[in-house]
Amino acid sequence: MKNSLFFTLVILTGLSLAAAEPQKPNVIVIMADDLGYGDLSCYGTESFETPYIDQLATEGVRFTSGYCSASTCTPTRWSFLTGTYAFREKNTGIAAPSSPLRVNHEITCIGDMFKTAGYSTAIIGKWHLGLGGEDGPDWNGELKPGPLEIGFDTCFLLPTTNDRVPQVYVKDHHVLNLDPSDPIWVGSKAPSPEHPTGINQRETLKMDWTHGHNATIHNGISRIGFYTGGHKARFRDEDLADKWVEQSLEFMEENKDGPFFLFFASHDLHVPRIPHERFQGKTDLGYRADVIVQLDWCVGEIMKGLDDLGLAENTMIVFCSDNGPVMDDGYADEALEKLGDHKAGGVFTGGKYSVYEGGTRTPFITRWKGTIEPGVSDEMVCTIDLYSSFASLTGTAVEEDAARDSIDVMGALLGKEGAKGRSELVQQDNGSRGNFGFRQGDWKLQVHAQGKARNVVVEKLLETTAVPKIQLFNLADDPVEKNDLAESNAKKAEEMKARLDKIIADGRSR
Repeated sequence: MKNSLFFTLVILTGLSLAAAEPQKPNVIVIMADDLGYGDLSCYGTESFETPYIDQLATEGVRFTSGYCSASTCTPTRWSFLTGTYAFREKNTGIAAPSSPLRVNHEITCIGDMFKTAGYSTAIIGKWHLGLGGEDGPDWNGELKPGPLEIGFDTCFLLPTTNDRVPQVYVKDHHVLNLDPSDPIWVGSKAPSPEHPTGINQRETLKMDWTHGHNATIHNGISRIGFYTGGHKARFRDEDLADKWVEQSLEFMEENKDGPFFLFFASHDLHVPRIPHERFQGKTDLGYRADVIVQLDWCVGEIMKGLDDLGLAENTMIVFCSDNGPVMDDGYADEALEKLGDHKAGGVFTGGKYSVYEGGTRTPFITRWKGTIEPGVSDEMVCTIDLYSSFASLTGTAVEEDAARDSIDVMGALLGKEGAKGRSELVQQDNGSRGNFGFRQGDWKLQVHAQGKARNVVVEKLLETTAVPKIQLFNLADDPVEKNDLAESNAKKAEEMKARLDKIIADGRSR
């Protein structure tokens, strides 16, 4: 009798402990594209309103020193997935249309980490990290290796970036809705002199190009690269945001019993900026601002989806951007002409392609209703740190050779009092010019190996500016990086340059 009672108590106690054990939180990372520090109303713009992202900030932590790790998309996304600075590996610059997978699928990535923690995982939206093996993607066959080989259970992708061909969706390992009798061909040269391009049929374009983007025409817009076929599989630019939301809500519904990890990789506000018709003209600043409003709607739909599923209090959301702003990035969409007084980079100098603060300091918001105490934080955090931070959150070990530069800043992301963010951060451009920014506390070192900086003035056309090879700024006194202190504080500049060189040479900083 005693033994029976004892075992009953053990079973009941075990059941009680199991019931009391909290479920691991769902995690959603929403990454905008080319969104500047000053592009949201919660970050100070009065040019238009972004009410849903503002709500996210009001209910969470808005960071004033939130960064991406590079000022272009492919290296930032690579670093986010791997937890390692992209300059450490070859071929992490902007991916060409037929690039093979840029992520070594044999290393442990953030998706693998979440799967180890028991999560269902998905990436929905822009990929731009290549697909396939050494020969590149087989558009008419299996597109692998890809996201499913680096820890994602499912993916629904824009395979490159929408100014590059082809304009098709990829679902897991295949082009969606592809008709085998109309195969896709992708190449770097026009298949024939009659192939429609932005040069030979420029008068037919609904959005003209300004530089570069003048090859194959699709949906009245010429792109980078050439392709033919796949007509049933092709999408309409205006529908991308709706498709990302639709697929994300489906994934959330299917995995509502959780836990799940969703990487919502928006294409907004990358060129070509073609918002859905219901968002066209929503602002006075043209399509660039209209797609910011569209992005804001996407965030609102994700938040509503969580509310409808009763998951808002068990889901941590991180909102960030892959790099800073750019105005004319290859299309005549009136981004400059209608800019007015709007400052896309806020007070900061530079933007996309630049290691000035405007290139990598971007909006960064965390929300977890009921867990994160709302507020504003000056702690330094970066997209590269999400790997180690989420590993800490889920109680998952980070392998020794993984996430070589990812720092656990979960305390800061949760807004915990006294929690610290990063003490130092390396910033890079596309990685091919030897340009680095290195922030250490309030000090910021800039290294331009060739004495040239790109896109320093975002409000002008893309340009290259002659600059000293070494510059030093104190961001507390000089956030716009105008007062170079490299000569007057030569010892500090030398110390920081030596530290930067060591971080690069060591192959890791974690």
